[in-house]
Amino acid sequence: MKRFTPILAVTTLLAAALPAQANTAAAGAASCAPVTEAQIAALFERWNASLATLDPDKVAANYAADGVLLATVSNKPRTNTAEIRDYFVSFLAKKPVGKIDRRIVKLGCNSAQDVGTYTFSFKDGSKVSARYTYVYQFSQGQWLISHHHSSAMPEKL
Repeated sequence: MKRFTPILAVTTLLAAALPAQANTAAAGAASCAPVTEAQIAALFERWNASLATLDPDKVAANYAADGVLLATVSNKPRTNTAEIRDYFVSFLAKKPVGKIDRRIVKLGCNSAQDVGTYTFSFKDGSKVSARYTYVYQFSQGQWLISHHHSSAMPEKL
């Protein structure tokens, strides 16, 4: 009887695994949700419309359960639905309305980024210009915010 060498065993295992990896990659590619830049841009409008309701639950519903919010006017990273909702309770009291000034959209497989600058107007007449990043994930049939970072402009205009 011939001896089975470790090198032959590893080679046999690798050869068997390659078709499985190829099938998994093909299946993953086939399950990418089709999306356009315009559809990703519309997600900001959905979010902004939820601000107009003044309901923190409706705003928080735009975020994934494990989403992260690094807000413009808070030092605390918000890393779950309850914390994100809590931030919007006080933010919505200011009656914010957002407007995109400039955006760049990048598309991926079941993920997308909307990055740029926006300006918020508030009920007291004040405005804040900020840089933003929204990272969206497509999960269970919907696009949700997995990461939202906003920071005030560092330079005076």
